[in-house]
Amino acid sequence: MDKQLKIGLPKGSLQETTLKLLKKAGWNFTLSSRAYKPYCDDPDLEAWLIRAQEMSVYVEQGVFDMGITGKDWIEENESDVVEVCELIYAKSYMRPVRWVLAVPEKSSIQSVKDLEGKRISTEVVNITQKYLNKNNVSAHVEFSWGATEVKPGILVDAIVEVTETGSSLRANNLRIVDTIMESSTRLIANKESYKNPWKKKKIDNIARLLQSSIMATSRVGLKMNVSNEKLDSLLSVLPAMKKPTISQLTNGSGVAVEIIVEENIVRDFIPLLIENGATDIIEYPLNKVIP
Repeated sequence: MDKQLKIGLPKGSLQETTLKLLKKAGWNFTLSSRAYKPYCDDPDLEAWLIRAQEMSVYVEQGVFDMGITGKDWIEENESDVVEVCELIYAKSYMRPVRWVLAVPEKSSIQSVKDLEGKRISTEVVNITQKYLNKNNVSAHVEFSWGATEVKPGILVDAIVEVTETGSSLRANNLRIVDTIMESSTRLIANKESYKNPWKKKKIDNIARLLQSSIMATSRVGLKMNVSNEKLDSLLSVLPAMKKPTISQLTNGSGVAVEIIVEENIVRDFIPLLIENGATDIIEYPLNKVIP
């Protein structure tokens, strides 16, 4: 079928968050616990679940028209793909992750220069080697098949590991020496597929709605009424994406005001609204915010 988009979705740590965001954006995927080929309610999409570590390779080869993976794996695989957009989310938080150089708390290693002749374990061998080369350091870098955080001080001198908060490293008595790179999720496309007008339009639409869903995650809408006399006072304290929406009440006694704000300010912001004349305040969640 010509008008069908083959997409790769990340299996593993990003899977649950990715499927939730896609649902919020308008695409519902269903799958059994062991399935690798989820069903989508959009007949134009044929999806497969594979590891994010491999995604960019298959997109570059044209196995998939588009995929979702991390910037780190694009760099690690040196993949030649189109980075359509950045999607700021990870396993647990809506922010980038970091690949860090970590050592045991009592290690004498204080900087990258102290790695000369040492052993390093990591999943991102190429990224780590480039980091060492950039700093003119010669060390042995070995691929880690897992449980990387338990190896320093026993099997290796240091590790390069991904972290969102650093809590797992601290729990294993590890100290961060340096941040090698920050990485965020990317929507990527095969170069030839992206030249196809229909596929490009479909990919760009998915990207736009995913970005709008991420933007909506941290925001809420607020509706309120205010008398004509107190409108100027209320407007002076309103933070909004643009000018607030104002509608006249049917009885002419005031107006209804509607704004979009960051959710994390609402608990402190509502008392301020009340102080400046707002009444009948309603807070509601958002699915998408499209600038």
